[in-house]
Amino acid sequence: MDCEKVGGLIRRLREERGLTQKNIADALGISNKTVSKWECGLGCPDLDLWQELSVILSVDMEQLMEGELKHNRPDSGNLRWVRFYVCPHCGNVLFSTGPATVHCCGRRLEPLQPKQEQLPALTVEEMDTDYYLTFDHPMTKAHHLTFAAYVKTDRITLHRLYPEQEAAVCFPVQRGGVLYLCCSKHGLMRYKTSI
Repeated sequence: MDCEKVGGLIRRLREERGLTQKNIADALGISNKTVSKWECGLGCPDLDLWQELSVILSVDMEQLMEGELKHNRPDSGNLRWVRFYVCPHCGNVLFSTGPATVHCCGRRLEPLQPKQEQLPALTVEEMDTDYYLTFDHPMTKAHHLTFAAYVKTDRITLHRLYPEQEAAVCFPVQRGGVLYLCCSKHGLMRYKTSI
């Protein structure tokens, strides 16, 4: 670990957030001289302080420990390249439209890889301005759909699904989109044909 790089990053992030060394020290329950040492590259935070320090500075802990932030390239806004993530701890559903480092509940998440096999039978009814989609899929606690997402190049509509509810969703009529489903057992599935 390069203490000079880490210290420089801590100083930069602290100043960006308008915090003093004392603010950080008080929040961590340490002396402001300790924070000053870190910023001068004369030491690094103790292991038990990293998590809270990363929260205070609003930065990924891993990148803070490396002493440099990795910047994402500008997002073109094209949702054709959407990536879905599901937290194994809390079940949060997150997505990005390009390469990203996504964390939830302190865990780094890997993007789900869509599968084409074992797609549930789909029934689509057009009702006024909505599609009503029903899926032939169990909805038990052990095996159920967790979300359905309808993706176009400029927007995404995502519905969470829960055990013991109907395996059905409504999406606004938007021709040319791609449908994704996520199953608690089989993972992410992508329908090849648009609805």
